Amino acid sequence: MEIIGLIIFGAVIGALARLFMKGDQNLGILWTIILGVLGALAGYWLAGVLGVEDTGGIDWIRWAISIVAAVLFISIYLGITNKGAKRR
Repeated sequence: MEIIGLIIFGAVIGALARLFMKGDQNLGILWTIILGVLGALAGYWLAGVLGVEDTGGIDWIRWAISIVAAVLFISIYLGITNKGAKRR
């Protein structure tokens, strides 16, 4: 069940990251989920390093860190694959 939860969480984080990004991202749902999962894992790790991994209620700080990490992963992916380049 942890893997399924991670996939769902990654899909949500990836979708939110794409929502906050400027412009159009030429990115499929599979890559959105994969990069969202990477962002979620990086966000959990970074929240632990910063000491904010366990707060009362909803962990808004961890969510924000995960979304920012996913934005970075998506940006790196688009830069490497040239999918973020504007076509004329």
